[in-house]
Amino acid sequence: MTTIIAGAVGLAGAMGSAPVAVGAPQVGPDVSSHQHPGGASINWSAVRASGQQLAMVKATESTWYVNPHFVQDSLAMRAAGLVRGTYHYADPTRSAAQQAAFYATIVLGQNGILDLPPVLDLEHSGGLGPRALAAWVREFFAVLEPLTGRKTILYTYPRFWNTAMGATREFGDHPLWIASYNGRGAPEMPRGGWRTWRFWQFTDSGWLPGVPTRVDLNRYNGSIASLRAYGNAINVFGS
Repeated sequence: MTTIIAGAVGLAGAMGSAPVAVGAPQVGPDVSSHQHPGGASINWSAVRASGQQLAMVKATESTWYVNPHFVQDSLAMRAAGLVRGTYHYADPTRSAAQQAAFYATIVLGQNGILDLPPVLDLEHSGGLGPRALAAWVREFFAVLEPLTGRKTILYTYPRFWNTAMGATREFGDHPLWIASYNGRGAPEMPRGGWRTWRFWQFTDSGWLPGVPTRVDLNRYNGSIASLRAYGNAINVFGS
């Protein structure tokens, strides 16, 4: 994901063997302010008409940044009938508890029909070592999950997890959204205890009708029906 702190994700990593749904469907983009050059809008109805089922939008970063297009995109996604997700870009140089509360406050209305669980985008260590960074993630989840009532999805990429997180298996019970641009039939997997993945960001340079720039595209490890059911699983911790 592109952010105001970090650049494009580097995606070298150890190859893992994880179960993968054969022909896992491309389901949709994830976007941030970068997909709004010059303030341009995204036509979410056109995105949906192109066959996409899902859209994820950056909501917050650190303890202070709110994506200026978040509300507009979030409402338009809902109106277009897309399964909707949001994410928080982690800044481990600042309080995890404060960031979790900040994110939850901004996305308070994102817990209804066709809403996915919240997402922590973790791709920047903030200078913390593996143990300290794991403690930061633990604190973020401990604050966020009672507020949302849902198990947080964790976005990361293999090399980061294997090095900055020390390949910890502590968070293997959280749904994995893995970034892996390997051009293969399955993503590279981190050594983090996951037997499979939930979402796979397979490119950062896709094109879609209605989006004025290149955009990240994602696959879902399951059927479209199960994706929509996942979005409907409201107020069920562990969904």
